[in-house]
Amino acid sequence: MLNARSVLVTGSNRGIGLELIRQLVGKSNRPEWVFATCRDPEGPRAQDLKNLAAKHQGVKILQMDTSDPSSIKAAATKVTEKLQGIGLNLLINNAAIVRPGTLESETAEDMAEVYKTNLIGSMLVTQAFLPLLRKSCQESPQKGMSCSKAAIVNMSSEAGSITNLLAWKLGHVINYRCSKAALNMLTRCQALGFAEDKILSIALHPGWVQTDMGNTAVKAPLPVDASVGAILSTLGRLTEKDSGTFVNWEGAAIPW
Repeated sequence: MLNARSVLVTGSNRGIGLELIRQLVGKSNRPEWVFATCRDPEGPRAQDLKNLAAKHQGVKILQMDTSDPSSIKAAATKVTEKLQGIGLNLLINNAAIVRPGTLESETAEDMAEVYKTNLIGSMLVTQAFLPLLRKSCQESPQKGMSCSKAAIVNMSSEAGSITNLLAWKLGHVINYRCSKAALNMLTRCQALGFAEDKILSIALHPGWVQTDMGNTAVKAPLPVDASVGAILSTLGRLTEKDSGTFVNWEGAAIPW
């Protein structure tokens, strides 16, 4: 069972990110601190998140654009101040973008932009919050690894599975697929690199979810609340044997 004292979710103003915040604060053993980051907290697209935060103490909305290193550092400084000496248990790198296109129409600009958010952004966010994740490990009496202790969850996609290439016939989206395949490699490297710190690192496919992003070609099959409910249940079951793996919302292994 997930029992994290502090959680940070990037890209939390809509879709999966917003639903993660909603379900986290609705838990009976909800985290004391829930940090919700998005690019434009004052904009109209963040209104649902602001309404949610107004009803729940301990939800802190922070400006963070994962394609802007200075905003990542500023957010990390604020989270460190709010936590007042305690660590961060769970970092969910959820922020992602996609640009439409085919194999023939893909551009260098779109590829670079998507990589900057989906891959490089996730890497920089993890680097910025690594001291807080390490602090959680040092403070925790728990043995082994868990998402309640210290974990990095990189929201990936089966669209980036080199074996499966989910929904290829519905959309090539080369920039998105390549960025998620690269994110999977980053996850493997983080699992190896942070093993001695006892920080769990995992790549997670949330399913093909009914969100603004998921509904582009046809209506996605999985409701967002069902996806997120299963994700939180899965995160509560992960142990050190799962670190460095690629799983779906229900915890089933996905081939790289």
